[in-house]
Amino acid sequence: MSDKIDLYSDRGVLLKSDVDLMAVSPLKNAAIQRLIALTKRTVAVNLAGIEGALKSGKVGGGGRKIMGRELNYNVVADANAIADKMKALLQVTAGDDTVVRVLGGGKQLLVQVPTARVNAASEFVVGMTAAAAAAVEAIIQQYKATYVEAPMIHAAVWGQYPQTVGMNGGNVASVLNIPQNDEGLGFALRNVMANHLAAITKRNAMNAAALASIYEQVGEIEMGNAIGIFERHQVLGMAYQGLNANNMVYETVKANGKTGTIGTVVQTVVGKAIEDKVIKAGKKLPSGYVMYEANDVSMWNAYCAAGVLAATMVNCGALRGAQAVSSTLLYYNDLIEKETALPGCDFGRVMGTAVGFSFFSHSIYGGGGPGVFNGNHVVTRHSRGFAIPCVAAAIALDAGTQMFTPEMTSGLVGAIYGEIKEFREPITSVAEAV
Repeated sequence: MSDKIDLYSDRGVLLKSDVDLMAVSPLKNAAIQRLIALTKRTVAVNLAGIEGALKSGKVGGGGRKIMGRELNYNVVADANAIADKMKALLQVTAGDDTVVRVLGGGKQLLVQVPTARVNAASEFVVGMTAAAAAAVEAIIQQYKATYVEAPMIHAAVWGQYPQTVGMNGGNVASVLNIPQNDEGLGFALRNVMANHLAAITKRNAMNAAALASIYEQVGEIEMGNAIGIFERHQVLGMAYQGLNANNMVYETVKANGKTGTIGTVVQTVVGKAIEDKVIKAGKKLPSGYVMYEANDVSMWNAYCAAGVLAATMVNCGALRGAQAVSSTLLYYNDLIEKETALPGCDFGRVMGTAVGFSFFSHSIYGGGGPGVFNGNHVVTRHSRGFAIPCVAAAIALDAGTQMFTPEMTSGLVGAIYGEIKEFREPITSVAEAV
């Protein structure tokens, strides 16, 4: 089938027409490559948190407080001076791409370490470590701290590290988790919780899904799941589900938004697949049941992927709650398989993911709401990039029904990364780079 697509915005506006599919591949699209580079380079520094930790003596999280070691430093008021010192410490050469920007009236810093530091590192953690070390040194310089005060400054910035591997209780944050928390090879970019994605995109459901789709599919490439024939398969799915190719997600939601259900979305998707000759009627059983055949298996998967996102937006949007996302992932695919006799999205892996997801997110286990899950989680890692975009969209549509809301878990990350267009508006950014 044709590998030419039209790219539409999250509002159904045509952005680019007759685009070659591989022009949106993460291996070729400049906006996606810039997004990934910025993901590794961009770090949030919580100056208000550092100031509070120093003034109270509460460092390292977990109720820890060191009496008599309080430091009355006005870090927020001196944010500009600290930012200047950090930039001088971080930059490799004068005029390079180092950025240290004051946000929130001095409460936060947006830090982008220079590309030279990333290129000279083996892991993405250089963004976090360089920013944290520069923050400590800048505060020491600003307040002429001695060896007596320096450990408290270190603890306020780094948290429990190096006593623990994670920076628990620290005040430097990245959208990426530490490598030790990755489930396997290539999972780093899939280890971003859905709440972060919703917060970064300002709760725009389609952009949240797009950002999730990009991260998930870059992860699939990184872990070796997009080689040979699988490359087109994964990029097609990303284009139709994440980037609203041919306006399919938008139009399906619009057609079913007022009175539709998961079942009517299935009808829309199957009808469009027949109309576009993606699938065709095959063997007819004595009962009258028709078994369909796919003319293009990967295109059928892309249609299913767009449909499951649309079903999520219709169902969770009507509910104004994210909890329905796991059952939507399950029953959309169950219905589409019964309707066509063809495999659902991701050859059943999305449906399989949904079974465990339902149990762990809000069944008798109740370990946490959908917003804290990601593509690296042991429960939701199984789909090859097509489940988490739906979760991110559901969180964006949620009206505060979760125990762990994006505002609670992702305020700092959302404020910092949401300042950058590639993160906030990935659909438009990718289209502009074609």
